[in-house]
Amino acid sequence: MTSPARRHRLFTPAILRSTAFAVALVMLMLLGVTFARIGAQTAHAALYPDDRRQAMTEADASRFAGAGVLMCYSDFGTLERAAAAWLVGSHDLVVMNAHNFVDRRLVPTHPVTNCFFRIAGGDYYFDENSLRIGASVDSKALHITDDWALLRLLQPTPETVKPQPTPDVSDVATGARFKVVMVSPAGHSNTRLVASTESCDVYRVDEPTEGHIRRVRHDCNDGYGGSGSGLFTEDGRLIAMHSASLDMNQKRPFDIETHYGSAMLFEGELAEAIRDAASKPR
Repeated sequence: MTSPARRHRLFTPAILRSTAFAVALVMLMLLGVTFARIGAQTAHAALYPDDRRQAMTEADASRFAGAGVLMCYSDFGTLERAAAAWLVGSHDLVVMNAHNFVDRRLVPTHPVTNCFFRIAGGDYYFDENSLRIGASVDSKALHITDDWALLRLLQPTPETVKPQPTPDVSDVATGARFKVVMVSPAGHSNTRLVASTESCDVYRVDEPTEGHIRRVRHDCNDGYGGSGSGLFTEDGRLIAMHSASLDMNQKRPFDIETHYGSAMLFEGELAEAIRDAASKPR
């Protein structure tokens, strides 16, 4: 028969193991709650303290013609909403950011064949040989104002799916500040809205840089997945395409030099490429 002291020595490690397991389980549960709270906060994060994003409606889809989504398969085979994309100039021409397919050093990242264009409930595949990006052949990096790509669809959209007219920004002055509406048909990773619109401001139109295109600095809230969102004038004209934001998802007041969104105007080589492609029949 085992003595009480012997039984104590035999059972104590088991008790300690059980207690340690329970403590560890509680800690994991608390960590899970903490991460869930952080995730919830991140899901509603915005670039700036004032978040005016609203769910995109059917009326918005009619007003802002051509709004679509670039859908791509990830490296793990899952289908994801990659970015906003726009049917512009014709029923088979789509414009989006070049960084969907190359990185900042112009190294290919995603093949065109892994992606397709979704608009008005229909899916349309690309002609992979039609890809054209804004960066020149001798460029060593992708910049805000050459971060654009054009692709032709293998089959045009039906007449009921209207493209956005070829943009005209000839009335936008360098240095100007004005109201815009950001339209984000692909939503953002930091909001539960599938697609959104937001009234916001362009604070400055910079001088032309790459491709004779000007960058606009804006305070429209954005997030990962919101690339390619369109900036429209208050009367509904598409004038710019969002490309990147400094300090992504950092909720701080707008600062014209350190914390702002960047979009490129539809002008220069981008506008010329759209006009040229739209004028050529397939």
